[in-house]
Amino acid sequence: MIIEKEGFLLVDIKVIPKSSVNKIEIKEDQIRLKVTAPPVAGEANAAVIDFLSKKLSVPKKDISIQRGQNSRVKMICIKGLKKEAFYAAV
Repeated sequence: MIIEKEGFLLVDIKVIPKSSVNKIEIKEDQIRLKVTAPPVAGEANAAVIDFLSKKLSVPKKDISIQRGQNSRVKMICIKGLKKEAFYAAV
C-alpha cells in the first residue's frame, strides 16, 4: 500500500533479511524488499534505507521507518517523492 500525502509518501514494505541479493519486488499488490543484511542490531533497517535511497535517488535523511522497526512489515516515509516516481524507479 502506498499513501501519497502532501510532500511525502507512506509505503508499506515487507522486508526479507538475509537474502542472497538486494532487490525490490511488487507481487500481488505487496511491495517486498530483499536485503542481504541480517535482522540484528538494526542492520536490516539500515540496509532498507540505504537501498531505497540509492534506488529512488532520494537522500537518506529523507527516508525514515515510521512503524515496524522490529518487524518484517514496515511503514516507510519518503519525503519529496510522488507515487508515480516511486513506481517508475522500482
